Amino acid sequence: DVRMGINYGLNRVRFPSPVPCGSRLRTRLKLLAFDTLPDGGAQLTLEATIEREGSDKPVCVAELLTRKHV
Repeated sequence: DVRMGINYGLNRVRFPSPVPCGSRLRTRLKLLAFDTLPDGGAQLTLEATIEREGSDKPVCVAELLTRKHV
């Protein structure tokens, strides 16, 4: 029953490895926190890890903040 989702920002963004043109990427998301808001919505903190096919190091690691309103 979510009416609207908002990208609220990023925390702790790192780029440990470059991304060559034409690379295949995959993103893994992990829920770190779920906080209720006074208006009945919620703020989610997600850890995003973006990996490049064939590489042992991620190309980006960041915390995403999103808000969901009902």
